[in-house]
Amino acid sequence: MRRWWFIVVCILLPFSALAQSGVITGKIVNASSKSPVQRASVFLSNATFGTATADDGTFSLRGVKPGQYDLVVTTLGYEEYSQKILVGSQPISLNIELTPKVMMMKSVTIISNADWKKNYEQFKKDFIGTNDNAKHCKVLNPRVLDLIYYRKKQVLEASADEFLIVENDALGYRTKFLLSSFNSNNITHTVEYSGKVLFENLPGSDAQKKKWKQKREDTYYGSAQHFYRSLYKNKLADEGFVIYNFNRVLNPQRQQEELIQRKQKQFRETNRDSAIYWNNQADIPKWAQENLMKPPLTALEVLRKTAQEGVFVITFPHLLYVTYTKKREETYFKDIYRPLDMPNYETSVITLYQPYSVFDMNGTVIGNAPLYEGTWSKAKLANLLPVDYEPGD
Repeated sequence: MRRWWFIVVCILLPFSALAQSGVITGKIVNASSKSPVQRASVFLSNATFGTATADDGTFSLRGVKPGQYDLVVTTLGYEEYSQKILVGSQPISLNIELTPKVMMMKSVTIISNADWKKNYEQFKKDFIGTNDNAKHCKVLNPRVLDLIYYRKKQVLEASADEFLIVENDALGYRTKFLLSSFNSNNITHTVEYSGKVLFENLPGSDAQKKKWKQKREDTYYGSAQHFYRSLYKNKLADEGFVIYNFNRVLNPQRQQEELIQRKQKQFRETNRDSAIYWNNQADIPKWAQENLMKPPLTALEVLRKTAQEGVFVITFPHLLYVTYTKKREETYFKDIYRPLDMPNYETSVITLYQPYSVFDMNGTVIGNAPLYEGTWSKAKLANLLPVDYEPGD
């Protein structure tokens, strides 16, 4: 049975200062002694803007595109600091105090080198991806990862205390990812992770940069980032998106996934008839009574403005069925409903964990992201673009 993966990306950061500027300057000091903190990393998460503090603790980020960002400060010996800022036309000046970190003994799980390599291969598939872009990604420091696999729960967990550095030669980025948490569940087929990431442009020839530019545009068009930007601009149709209300129920003829997997493993070598029965169970569609409600929705039916400039809310009663009519889907998703009269467009289904989801003008979800099925579930690190990316950059 072909697997599919749901991707839930949660950048969990506190919500604080708002301002407007294309220039961000500031000073970083020790919260206790008020002395400057040198060589601290200061960057806008999910973007291409980053620097380090000077000897006097000062820093400067210039040429920042308008939008909402998570500003992150991290350095050895201090607690990580972050705050949200809204960049506009006026300069932003920040005075930031870092709290010294209380060093605690960390529990250590001893695993064999063979087990670590096995866990790492699953991590690469679930975090970086398996598409053509992923084949051109190289992890420079894999051993910074702490990897633990819980066999009974069939869950892989990962974390890192320093940047995980990945060079993506398909898109021309070096990504530095501070991975706070990672959870891949082989029973529910879900992947969840949280952290902060800095993008750096790789050096390359003019010909190589031209290829990267084209590949970035191919990756952007039809993505969730492209969708959210088109939604708040009320340009869904112009950009190739069509959205519908959608509902469904679990198929009563199909057993629970955990039971199916357990029985498949139990009878694989011992009972041929039972193995056939449970393999047939795995092939039964997960959903029943699937209903795509026509006519399509407009942006104004699912979009709400907030009191904060540049921040929006998406809300809908059931599920949101999103098609991108400018690309055809190349991956078979067994449990994604497709009407017989609809071409094989790229299709994603959005499930909200609460009545609404918040996003900004960069096309970035703030807080807990929705659950994505279908096309967008393939969008892992290998397809990740900075929030300040614009086609043509």
